[in-house]
Amino acid sequence: MSKTVSRKIIIIAFISAFIIYLYPTHSFCEIQIITHAVKQPFGGSQSPDDARIAAVAKAKREALELAGTYVESTTIVKNAQVEKDVILALTAGVLKAEVISQKNYTTDDAFGIEVSVRVEVDTSVLEKRLKKVLDDKPHLEQLKQARAREKELLEKIALLEKENQKPGKSAQKAANLKKEFQAASRGLTAVEWFRKALFFWIESKEPDLKKALECLNQAIKINPDYADAYFVRALTYHVLGQQKRTIKDASIAIRLKPDDGSTYFIRGSSYNVLKQYKQALQDFNEAIRIEPDNPMAYVGRGKVYNKIGQHRRAIQDYDEAIRLKPDYAEAYLGRGIVYEELGEYDRAIQNYNETIRLKSDYWQAYFLRGFDEIASGNPVTGCQSLVKACELGQCGGYETAKQRGDCPPMK
Repeated sequence: MSKTVSRKIIIIAFISAFIIYLYPTHSFCEIQIITHAVKQPFGGSQSPDDARIAAVAKAKREALELAGTYVESTTIVKNAQVEKDVILALTAGVLKAEVISQKNYTTDDAFGIEVSVRVEVDTSVLEKRLKKVLDDKPHLEQLKQARAREKELLEKIALLEKENQKPGKSAQKAANLKKEFQAASRGLTAVEWFRKALFFWIESKEPDLKKALECLNQAIKINPDYADAYFVRALTYHVLGQQKRTIKDASIAIRLKPDDGSTYFIRGSSYNVLKQYKQALQDFNEAIRIEPDNPMAYVGRGKVYNKIGQHRRAIQDYDEAIRLKPDYAEAYLGRGIVYEELGEYDRAIQNYNETIRLKSDYWQAYFLRGFDEIASGNPVTGCQSLVKACELGQCGGYETAKQRGDCPPMK
């Protein structure tokens, strides 16, 4: 995973970057290869290691930008009408840029390092990965943030390089420049670990959360003030069921970046799991105040209202979530659950039907619909729904209904 770069040094006013080669394989092949190289001079207060980090970041960024042409040409991106900056963030989220070589070089007036990177584009799985990221708005936003952070750091390094070229610097000035180069390099390294963590979230069908945590731990170790890394680690802990750790990391992220509604949402979700409903409501209210157009926050608050018995307020929140995102299957499911608790089975079933229309493999919707259909006096259709839930992996409802005599044994 990755995000931005730009360098200059000593007597050279700008970094020399060039493409070694960029070639697609034959049209019938599914693997496309992009190789890109960057030359980075260094000297003065910029160490060889700082120059290497800058060169790697720049080479990866530019190679991924070249690979962005493949991403931009996909049907899913065209249909989504994605903006250019988002396409580049998407590219960094679904493709890896790997260093294949690095070597020092000298000229008459400078030393430098040359870095080559390689990006492999597997077009057979590209659209599937892109859909996964496009559907995951929080992670897409994190990819955009990482790219912006990388750009900010590279621009900072470019300014430092200009200062580094000026003659007659005092020893104190040179020492300060060295510290600033090192700080920027640490920042780039932290961003790289962060992007790797995001990649482990979307790399396969099931996220590799263990590896994601390892990468996030490294990012935070390098940059203890990295708010986005705390947020994603909080999200990771939440999915792993470690709610107290989620709350701890989310609280740090909120202190560092108080205007991020998603962080309040994650902390509120953990408070909800822990049945600390007062704190959960406070966080969902804050998430909605910051991001009033975020349907997830309304669903989160709706769940809490339902649990504390404020069913009509819960329905209002689910209504708003559906207004904001008409294809939000989870909102229909949640609204169905509220209607079920109110004994309004017909309305509950309507919502479960809509959930299934939007997400045909959503076993919870079949499960809940089955019991409501039985409660409404339709045991045949109810059993059919429970059988479908069983086919999708959850047979508990069918077994319960069978034991009660509501459903016959499956043939």
